[in-house]
Amino acid sequence: MKINMNFHESFMRQALSLALKAKGQTFPNPLVGALVVKDEKIVGKGYHKKAGLPHAEVEAINDAGYKAKGAILYVTLEPCAHYGRTPPCVDKIVDAGIQKAVVAMVDPNPLNNGKGIKLLQEHGIKVEVGFCEDEARKINQPFIKYITKKIPYITVKTGQSLDGKIATKNGDSKWITSDKARVVAHNLRRFYDGIMVGINTVIRDDPFLVSGYPKKPITRIIADSRLSMSARANLFQKPDPVIIATLTQALGQETENRNLLATKAKILEIRENNGQVNLYDLFKKLARLGITNILVEGGGTLIGSLFDYNLVDKVLFFIAPKIIGGKDSIGSVMGKGALRVDKAVKLKEVKLSRIGEDFLVEGTVKEY
Repeated sequence: MKINMNFHESFMRQALSLALKAKGQTFPNPLVGALVVKDEKIVGKGYHKKAGLPHAEVEAINDAGYKAKGAILYVTLEPCAHYGRTPPCVDKIVDAGIQKAVVAMVDPNPLNNGKGIKLLQEHGIKVEVGFCEDEARKINQPFIKYITKKIPYITVKTGQSLDGKIATKNGDSKWITSDKARVVAHNLRRFYDGIMVGINTVIRDDPFLVSGYPKKPITRIIADSRLSMSARANLFQKPDPVIIATLTQALGQETENRNLLATKAKILEIRENNGQVNLYDLFKKLARLGITNILVEGGGTLIGSLFDYNLVDKVLFFIAPKIIGGKDSIGSVMGKGALRVDKAVKLKEVKLSRIGEDFLVEGTVKEY
């Protein structure tokens, strides 16, 4: 069966669209879509819906049934050849009688990484790799970073005035952006498995930090170096898990508040960095807990530290056409900052969109 390059690309793009149906649902697994094609017609579709459920290839082959024999499998990520929560997809592909596999990208997971392709070839299945690879990599940036760097993907989100302020000098921040922008920003949480803020944001705003989707719990992460947050905070009024990252010396303070916090949250002991939580150490420990994709919502001190230590992968800046002014007003990005303009963080793939009266500037800092 011969299919030209344009058909390959067309079918792979459809597989990528299928993969995106589960965006925010598959952590710590990647987004994967698959098609079974015979005589230039789609006879089976599938995508990975959630960790522990069948992979995309299995879904597509099951959907195709007997028509899978002699067909072409399009899949956005190399089929797995190892046992995880589910059996190897390679076995299913071989048993189904698939004639050829067209794969968007090689699996970056060292447990697989080329092994799936090799096994398919050893069973006489032709394999082509690289169709729509850039697109496949883009939709799985959090997975690629998590599996290769062993730390989560970090997106910074902030709502600010035109002059970069998130609150007045008195701490007033309600509301800088419009209702419409805040709804859009809140809905973004469903695409992450962790949401993070600093202790100042908890004290000032007392947020709930929930995704708003009952079937999509999100882990709330608080950077609290002195373990000073209240056990009566709104965070604890919702069932989603809470992790408090604090310093070793703070853990030694056997206070009533500390004991109360320990009953309501998981307390992580983190190394110190200039009197603050060492963010790299925190992210390594969060990755070990299976947290792969974190949305950081402030405040300015935490966001500034993330930029200072080169830990930001993507930004989402909601900008209101308001000017707050004042040298003592609170900025969205504090920290040390760049010493020279040519050392400033430069965004890639910048997108600008309008949300009501506000604007959203979106861009990537790093690619994997």
